[in-house]
Amino acid sequence: MGAGHAHRLYRHGHSPVHALPPHTKLAAAFAFVVVVVSTPREAMWAFALYAVLLAGVAYAARVPAGFLLKRLLIEVPFVAFAVLMPFVAEGERVDVLGLSLSVNGLWGAWNVLAKGTLGVAASVLLASTTELRELLLGLQRLKLPPLLVQIASFMIRYGDVITDEMRRMRIARESRGFEASGVRHWGVLAKSAGALFIRSYERGERVHLAMVSRGYAGSMPVIDEVTASRAQWSYALALPVAALAVCLLGWVL
Repeated sequence: MGAGHAHRLYRHGHSPVHALPPHTKLAAAFAFVVVVVSTPREAMWAFALYAVLLAGVAYAARVPAGFLLKRLLIEVPFVAFAVLMPFVAEGERVDVLGLSLSVNGLWGAWNVLAKGTLGVAASVLLASTTELRELLLGLQRLKLPPLLVQIASFMIRYGDVITDEMRRMRIARESRGFEASGVRHWGVLAKSAGALFIRSYERGERVHLAMVSRGYAGSMPVIDEVTASRAQWSYALALPVAALAVCLLGWVL
């Protein structure tokens, strides 16, 4: 995990949030999501306060609202599922704009939308202020099983390699006049997928042999020892601590 690896969600910056050690941000994001999920769905005001807290983090990290909202589109499938819940759920019904909707379904849809959106927003903020390499180092620092960290590292590093190989194969097909336009072209695409699998497998073997020849014995060396001061932990945990106070008020009020 020596070389850096930028990703599309990352937004380069020099904010106080960017400067925090990765494991503190991972712990803070995880704790925040746990608190949000633990909040009663009836405390609608609490979710509004959570959104304000995340907006404060985005402001401190200098992440524009448009950048954040654009990447929240990833939750569209969950939104579609939530929209269907009032129509298919059972129980007490209520008429809304001439439609018979389930009360439990409405609460369930709100629960999915509110908590899902806040969780995705927290994840996007984490990804936009932390490089992938730093995330892996943070997971390692938090004592995640080393094998899982290695799998994630290889997946990230060679995902782009496989994607680039797919792009070159597509260009090669198009340069020979091929254009998939129907079922009769599925055979060519299937052969391309098989060739891609073989190439990926062979590349994996070569990478493994290269690692073994350089002394790999099942664990990756820790090149950068990431540490965090008490002040940095306090700064990172300010978000989940504030959210916990809101959650407790949500259960009491």
